[in-house]
Amino acid sequence: MFGIGPLELVVIAIVAVVLFGPDRLPEFARTAGRLLRQVRQMVNNAQNDLRNELGPEFADLDVRDLNPRSFVRKHLLEGLDDDDDDKPVSSSMDLMDSVPRLPAGQRAPFDPEST
Repeated sequence: MFGIGPLELVVIAIVAVVLFGPDRLPEFARTAGRLLRQVRQMVNNAQNDLRNELGPEFADLDVRDLNPRSFVRKHLLEGLDDDDDDKPVSSSMDLMDSVPRLPAGQRAPFDPEST
């Protein structure tokens, strides 16, 4: 739950009891619960409004897909793990062996228009 472990929850509960006192803590918990419920309702309403405004072709829109990180992960990196070729990755030395070498004393070709 939000990356919070049981020890952290106990510490938060103790701090809440110390700060708000045992008399005001239940009222504060009710208020926090109402606030959380209203925020969730506002988020759900915003998502539904977005789906309604975009039309039926975007009915399966997931708002989490609008996050740039998840977009890249889903659309660009999706097929990288499913490669069919099981060839081992060659090292840079293997690639250097396949490049033809110039004879000693010969200069590399130079194109002044390409720079």
